[in-house]
Parts: sequence; structure tokens; C-alpha cells
Amino acid sequence: MAIQLTKTAEARVRSFVEREGGIGLRLGVKKTGCSGWAYTVDLARNVEADDVVFEQGDVKVVVAHDSLAFLDGSTVDFKSEGLGSAFHFDNPNVSEQCGCGESFTIG
Repeated sequence: MAIQLTKTAEARVRSFVEREGGIGLRLGVKKTGCSGWAYTVDLARNVEADDVVFEQGDVKVVVAHDSLAFLDGSTVDFKSEGLGSAFHFDNPNVSEQCGCGESFTIG
């Protein structure tokens, strides 16, 4: 089981942690949208008992155990497009994605 960050995403997380505090990046999923699931991305402030922690260099990625099956094998990148910027997921578990790109289905 693993989740990888690109160098760009790793640098962005490091920047967030230095500026805002916390221990790393918290990733998860929530039930929503037209396809069923959406990614959640937040600053990790702590590690809960059921969390799984991945370390990449000096950056931690924290995932709740119940989200891990949805995210396992994913590579997370950080992209700036136009006026916006966001984390993007390359997730091998996704079987379908909605047209707007906000939600996905695991197959």
C-alpha cells in the first residue's frame, strides 16, 4: 500500500506546513457528487489511532484507514491552472469520473 507525491506536491505540502503548522497532508474521501466519491485534502494537525502515515522525505501523508482502499496506489500532484491551483490525483482505483471532475466511482 502506498500513496506517492510528485516533487511539486511535496514542495507545496512542505510550504503549507512551514506556513500554517501541522505535520503534513491529510487525504481522504467522502461520499458526494454525481459519481459517488470525492477527494478531501487538508492539513494534517495530528495522527489518529486508525490513521496510516506515509513518509516521503520530510513530508508526511496521513490517511484515515477507511479511506485507504480508495486511495491506495495514487500519485498526487499539485498543479496551477489559470488563476487556480489544486492537488490532482492519478488514482488507479477509479473506474469512472463525472464530467465536471469533482467525483469518481471505484470499480
